[in-house]
Amino acid sequence: MKMRWGAGLLAAALLFAAAPQADAEETISEEIYQWVQSTARQNYYFNKQHIYFGKDEKGNINLDILTVPVLKTYDSIQIQDVVSKRRWKGQSTAGYGDLAGCAEYLLFHVKEQTVEIVKHEDLDSDWGTLGTTTVKRTVKIADLSEKDVDAKFYHAILEYAEQHGSEIAARTEKEKGAKLTKEAQKQLEKGQQTDKDGKDAKKNKKEQKKRR
Repeated sequence: MKMRWGAGLLAAALLFAAAPQADAEETISEEIYQWVQSTARQNYYFNKQHIYFGKDEKGNINLDILTVPVLKTYDSIQIQDVVSKRRWKGQSTAGYGDLAGCAEYLLFHVKEQTVEIVKHEDLDSDWGTLGTTTVKRTVKIADLSEKDVDAKFYHAILEYAEQHGSEIAARTEKEKGAKLTKEAQKQLEKGQQTDKDGKDAKKNKKEQKKRR
C-alpha cells in the first residue's frame, strides 16, 4: 500500500484534492502553501499553516526552533535527473515514472542560522509517497551564496516566521500544548516592531528617491 504525504512526521501537510501531474500546480492551495520562487527545474513552496516553534523541556515555546514542511514540484528534466541518480545508486525506481516532486521537513535553529533537513519524500502526481529518506543534513545559511536558490528559500521562510511570530506561537500553543512565556511574548513583540520599522525605513527611502 502506497504511503500518503501527510502520514507520520508530515501529518495533515497536504489538505487539498489530488490531481494528475498536468494540473498539479492547480491543486496547491494558496491558503496553505506560500510560493517563494520558481527555477528552471523546480517550484518552491512552504506550508504556512504547519509552521511551529519548538518546545523546551519545561513545555515552553522555544522561539529559536522552527519546524517547517516544504514542497517542491519538478519539471520533466528534473524528474529524469532524480530517476537517473536512483538508478546509478542502485535504488528502486518503481513508480518513479509518475514522480512529480518532493516534500521535505526542515528544522531551523534561528540564532545559529542553520537548517537541518530532517526528512525527504519523493511524491507522485497523486501526492503519494514513492520513497522516503531520513537525511539529517545540516546547512549553514551563511555559507550559501546570496544568489543560491536554497538560501533565498530559507531566508523567505525565516522572514515569514518573523512577520507572523504571534500567529505561529498561538498555533504552537494550541496544537503542541506549549506555553508562551512573558519573556517570549516580549521577544515576539520586539521582533515584529523591529521588522515593521525596517519596512517603514525602506518605504521612506523609496519615497525619497521618487521625489528626487
